[in-house]
Amino acid sequence: MRRMLALALFVLLLNSSCALLEEEGGLGDNEIAEGLKTALEVGTDSSVFKTSAVDGFYKDAALKILLPPEADVIVKNIGSVPGGNQLLENVYLRINRSAEDAAKSAGPIFKSSIRSLSISDALAILKGQNPASKKKSLSFDSTAATQYLKSTCDTQLVEAFSVPINQSLDKDLVGTMSTNDAWSDLSSAYNLVAPFIGKPKVNTSLGNYATERALQGLFLKVGEEEIKIRRDPWKWVTTTVGNILTKVFGSNS
Repeated sequence: MRRMLALALFVLLLNSSCALLEEEGGLGDNEIAEGLKTALEVGTDSSVFKTSAVDGFYKDAALKILLPPEADVIVKNIGSVPGGNQLLENVYLRINRSAEDAAKSAGPIFKSSIRSLSISDALAILKGQNPASKKKSLSFDSTAATQYLKSTCDTQLVEAFSVPINQSLDKDLVGTMSTNDAWSDLSSAYNLVAPFIGKPKVNTSLGNYATERALQGLFLKVGEEEIKIRRDPWKWVTTTVGNILTKVFGSNS
């Protein structure tokens, strides 16, 4: 299986250099670029799968979306509001469910950007550089691919996430109460007592905030997947080559 050996050598490149790859396996630039594209698809598919699952955000301490900083005054004083703690948790649950719903839309956007990678951009990413960055850096970045996707997909992702997130925030959460209803109830209840505890009233746009935080969480996972691939390429090959990578490289009997 000559191509399978070449594939293993390609993955090893993630921790070495193009020169080493050419010396050992003779892979051409086209094959290197295809290998990188497939590696990125593996990483982004895994990230989308994890974040779009039920509790992908809600029960992940690193991703869970809480209320924006402007609402800290509510969180700190929620005990003053009858039933406030449950109202607060209702809002947390729905915000994170909206992020999980929206994460499903990231897959096609990532794939489009990945498949359009030029050979020169792919080689730059392998060397730890983000070719789409306006500020070029000579230092190695172990999340260069993730930064590239941020640079090329951000606008599309914001648009794609905004719609399902805002739709999700309007879905019934408990009975006929939506997240926006829960937020309205929570903020209204708080605003009734705010003057008596010497605090200002709060008015926050949950949709924009949830979209921003959801994308931060998504890219956090994409970055983690990229680092895993770079740190342990051989393990990555053995666990994915049969199912995914052979779709690109095939086999040579």
